[in-house]
Amino acid sequence: MEETIARILTDLEEINQIPNTQSQSPVISRSTLLDLQSLLSTNDPDLLSQFFDDLPSKSLSPSSLTNLLSFTMDSAPSYHLSLLASKVYLSLLLSPNSPVFTLFTPISFLSLLRSLRRAFKNRPLAQPDESPPSQAPPNRKRKGGGKGRGKRSNVRSSGVHSEGESEESDSLDIKDVFFVFEMLVSVLGLIHLDRFPDSLKSLIQTVGEIPLMAMEKFGNLGSFNRLMHLCSRVLSEVLRSEHGEMANIAAEVLKALSPLILMVKSQARSFALGFVTDTMIELGNESDGVKKAVVSFPRYLAQKAPEKAEPRALAVDSIMEVVKVMEFDDQMGYIEYVVKMTQGKANFRLLGVDLIAMMLMSLTDPLGVDSDVEVRDPWGKRCLEALILRCSDLSAGIRARALSSLAQVVGFLSGDDRNKGILKEVMGLGEGGKERPEGGMNDLLRKRCTDEKAAVRKAALLLVTKLTALLGGSFDGVVLKTMGMACSDPLVSIRKAAISALSEAFRTFSDESVTTEWLHSVPRLITDNESSIQEECENLFLELVLDRVSRAGSACPTKKGSILPDSNLTTKSLEREMELLFPEGVLGLLQGICDGEVTPWVKKICTSLGTKRRLKPKIASALQNIIRTSESLWLSHSMPIEKWTAPAGAWFLLSEVSAYLSKAVDWEFLHHHWQLLDKHGAEGEFQSPLRQGNGDEERMESKSVAWAGDRVFLLQTISNVSVELPAEPAADLAHNLLKRVEKFSMHSTEVNAHVKALRTLCKRKALNPKEADQLVVKWMQQLLSKACKILEKYISESKEANKSNCFFTPPRSGSRKGKQATSASRLLSKAVIAVYTVGSLVVVCPSADVSTIVPLLYTVITSGNADPKLNKLPVPMVSLKQTAPSLYIQAWLTMGKICLADGKLAKSHIPLFVQELEKSDCAALRNNLVVMMTDFCVRYTALVDCYIAKITKCLRDPCELVRRQTFILLSRLLQRDYVKWRGVLFLRFLLCLVDESEKIRQLADFLFGNILKAKAPLLAYNSFVEAIYVLNDCHAHNGHNNSMNSQTESQLFSIRGNDDRSRSKRMSVYVCLLKQMAPEHLLATFAKLCAEILAAASDGMLNIDDITGQSVLQDAFQILACKEIRASSNRGSASETADVEEEGGDSSASAAAAKGRAITQAVRKGLIQNTIPIFIELKRLLESKNSPLTGSLMECMRVLLKDYKNEIDDMLVADKQLQKELIYDMQKYESAKARTTAAEAVATMQNQSGYQSPCLSKGASGTHAKNKLSHKLQSNSKVASAMADAAAKATARSVLREVNKGAMTPPLNSISMPKLKSNQAGGSSAQNDRPLDVLESLRRRQSFNSDDEN
Repeated sequence: MEETIARILTDLEEINQIPNTQSQSPVISRSTLLDLQSLLSTNDPDLLSQFFDDLPSKSLSPSSLTNLLSFTMDSAPSYHLSLLASKVYLSLLLSPNSPVFTLFTPISFLSLLRSLRRAFKNRPLAQPDESPPSQAPPNRKRKGGGKGRGKRSNVRSSGVHSEGESEESDSLDIKDVFFVFEMLVSVLGLIHLDRFPDSLKSLIQTVGEIPLMAMEKFGNLGSFNRLMHLCSRVLSEVLRSEHGEMANIAAEVLKALSPLILMVKSQARSFALGFVTDTMIELGNESDGVKKAVVSFPRYLAQKAPEKAEPRALAVDSIMEVVKVMEFDDQMGYIEYVVKMTQGKANFRLLGVDLIAMMLMSLTDPLGVDSDVEVRDPWGKRCLEALILRCSDLSAGIRARALSSLAQVVGFLSGDDRNKGILKEVMGLGEGGKERPEGGMNDLLRKRCTDEKAAVRKAALLLVTKLTALLGGSFDGVVLKTMGMACSDPLVSIRKAAISALSEAFRTFSDESVTTEWLHSVPRLITDNESSIQEECENLFLELVLDRVSRAGSACPTKKGSILPDSNLTTKSLEREMELLFPEGVLGLLQGICDGEVTPWVKKICTSLGTKRRLKPKIASALQNIIRTSESLWLSHSMPIEKWTAPAGAWFLLSEVSAYLSKAVDWEFLHHHWQLLDKHGAEGEFQSPLRQGNGDEERMESKSVAWAGDRVFLLQTISNVSVELPAEPAADLAHNLLKRVEKFSMHSTEVNAHVKALRTLCKRKALNPKEADQLVVKWMQQLLSKACKILEKYISESKEANKSNCFFTPPRSGSRKGKQATSASRLLSKAVIAVYTVGSLVVVCPSADVSTIVPLLYTVITSGNADPKLNKLPVPMVSLKQTAPSLYIQAWLTMGKICLADGKLAKSHIPLFVQELEKSDCAALRNNLVVMMTDFCVRYTALVDCYIAKITKCLRDPCELVRRQTFILLSRLLQRDYVKWRGVLFLRFLLCLVDESEKIRQLADFLFGNILKAKAPLLAYNSFVEAIYVLNDCHAHNGHNNSMNSQTESQLFSIRGNDDRSRSKRMSVYVCLLKQMAPEHLLATFAKLCAEILAAASDGMLNIDDITGQSVLQDAFQILACKEIRASSNRGSASETADVEEEGGDSSASAAAAKGRAITQAVRKGLIQNTIPIFIELKRLLESKNSPLTGSLMECMRVLLKDYKNEIDDMLVADKQLQKELIYDMQKYESAKARTTAAEAVATMQNQSGYQSPCLSKGASGTHAKNKLSHKLQSNSKVASAMADAAAKATARSVLREVNKGAMTPPLNSISMPKLKSNQAGGSSAQNDRPLDVLESLRRRQSFNSDDEN
């Protein structure tokens, strides 16, 4: 061993003589370090003492040895050598009798820490390091000597290893690291770092960084866990009083671990959290300093939490892990801190919302329901109030996050019934979910469900879903309507959320209002463009409608005794008893299904479910059971069967599902009810089953319609199950149906059902399709011939009656006339049904021969036309349009159906339809004609295309129904590209935006704002200027002539006039068009308005002496000044901007948006600068004509230039007078605005103080709001000054009012007096002693000062 010591000393002597320069450094060789390690590993005190005693003989000292080791740890060519030097250094410190305080220095300790970092920065499979070439030459210049050469060779080769050595070193690397950490723990027990605070801080930081670096270094989980255990031991050793103040050390440790805790989920994060929640919490029980640091740690994490969504959520999880292990008092302190944080900056408010939600769901008993002692103010209540307050935050992201968090909390806390009472109290809900008078959750939901931001609306709908059980079924009507409207939102996510919310309400409560809203909102989404919404709609209808009906129908017995005494028996009481038999509001649900607005969607849903074979036979059985139960209950009370009707909607739903469940419908059931329903029409006329009762007329009429509808649905059901019918009953039924149709006495609603059922039965009865077609044609021709005879008979009798009436003077006796009128009325009724039947036959069988009926129909529809040849005859022409309007309308309808089946006939008759559409004074006929013309457009597009302009005239029809029908039908044609947006079509559609009907306005808004924006995004931009001329009916422009066909039409499709109402309507249209434009099109529109209207007016092309020309120019000024034409960089497609992110968004996206805004503003500024000369020239022209439009021009320029006040001098250098006028106008406008704002604020404050609630909390909040408003207003000096004036005026008026009433003036000390500087200077007693100063102050209002100066 003595040879080893001698070799070590010799090597150290040589290395110590190497100067430390940039090109070389005194690095100890690997062999020397290994010799040192073997020496120190002996732990022999004598050998170590000999080693330290021999150091001076080689001009060495312990400190120089430490320096050499430090250089090696820092500058070793490989991290293996550096780590070996670290082991030697720590072994030296731990060796017996070593001079510890001499060997330990802050510099060497920092070198040790850097060596550890270096070891973890290199990957285990990296290429072996090579020694730098710059170190070889100095070694060669050393003096000779064999031993020296050997040692120099060691120095040169210290950093050079073979691949085998590198692999061996790599294999031992993990063990070396573990050994270094174990020795470091031992050294920390030996050396106290309280005298070396920088070394202590560096050690903590290094240990805090190692877990993150080690995740990349170690693939073995066991090795990583052992390393984390060693790191934990190091930090535990550091957390001792010998190393300094415990609070400071704990704070440094927590600060070093915070990056790990805030990072993504990983093993390093788990280590850091585990150390804090286990080790440091345990140490905190022994040390107040550690406990204080741990208690403050969640607040520190809150300050360091990132703003993006996912990292912030991880930060919240980490914070909650720490808070959960804190003591109760410390938790309460942190809860108060978080509640205050929700009132701070935006990022802290957002984090506070997340933390509150997590605390309410993670900490125990937030509402104090588990406590043995009553808790008056539980901490959870304060958190809920803060969360509800954030639901109305100014930031949309915070509002959305608060609403979604509140939804999660409500869903979590509602699981315990004991929490529901406190939740209702906090949310302002009384018993049964009723809203309190001072406002509550319903009021909040009304606002948030209609929020401008999509994320907020979605979160509000989610909250409604969670609040369903808590509200107790008492839904606010406005909230229900809002949810229904949200089902038609342009965004898919909003529609899904609305469907979920509304369906949850319907699933929980069978209230009539909820049922109605659900039926009118959800089933219609079966036609949605999104397939997932269609599937959800089908699933919900199956669950909430069909399954509910199945349960109710299957559970109810067929017969049941009465639960009401016969003495009280009425129809209404029987209906109530039926409702008791069928729970879950099934009868109301069935009645809602047969609503005219719901039935089309129910049919589509049933068809879709049936096609997918998702309809179950039990639904058909349940519906039959419901009908049987209703009938048996009616008969059990000895009520006449002719007065009974099945529950509304039962037959309709059975007719829809029976098409796919034919085997589940009983033929005996159908046969029985067909005989029952058919018996009341046996006499040839449709009669009400209550015709002979004592009921009122309305009930008789409703029963009549119900019987007719039931017969229609029953026939449809029979058609659906006809394949299952026995042969003989099917033949009898077909014969019966044909006889009924031949009588032409049915209600028109039944004709189609009878004809379709006949066709189906013939096809089922025939042996093959050819025979079936022959049977259908046979009875059709039979019906057509009989219809021809009836119609021909009526026409001939009408002519005869007209002839005879012309030659009788005076008229014939009344009795004879009455008999003829009755006979004619019956014949007319049969003729109308006959004509309608012909139309139904043509629809069912387009190939039917109608050659005999067409001339008769032509006679009817042309009977009112004037013919010069016929005017010479003494007999006046019969006009069936006046004598038989119902026949006249049905003739047109049937002729339209025939033309749809016969192209040649359509080609010759379509002009007749257009002519009648233009001149008809019957709204019902015009409505039918519009429907027919749109059908013709689909079938014969080329023939009808030239008549589209005439069809669009119905958009201005006096009848709302015709206008709405025309708008809907033309919109569908436009969407399907049968009609193009060209010519006058787009301009005529614009007037629907300001239609008198609210329904039409809503439809137009949706068409322009959603459909048209996506289908033709450039249409609004390309037609904007032309729309201004058309809406004003202006032809004063040289380039705008003959855009309309006639003067009458141009006036019909314009909003002429300079009155406020007309201007407001036109402006609404312009704003709607501007909202559809992209930012670049807005800028281009701005330029087009200036070039094509303003420049045209200044050049004389637009006649401003004409009233329409003035209107066009004034509209242009208003458009240029409106806020909608200002291009916004965040305006884009609905999918890009509507669904706002709940968080701040990506930094790159924000940068792009900021860049877009800058470019837009620069372009807009350039536009304004280029148009200034046009404004100057136009102003001179208007002033020369003394035009009233000068004021509009000045107002427009004031708005345009208000953002460029500092640059007005440069922009208006050509007209100094205009420059002065504009500056004056701006100042005057701002002063007037300040006075108005101040007056409104003073009035608001006086109202609040005059009608203050005695409730303390409400008064406090009112005072706070008042102070906040006052502070906000007074931040603007102009507003503050105007506010002081307004307050003085109001006070003076109040005093004078009291004097004029004769009432005594109250004491001055009770009046809210303004404070004077003189009063303040003289003390508070001056206000009572010198009332004359107060009165003088009222007279001199200008000397008042704002309160903040006092």
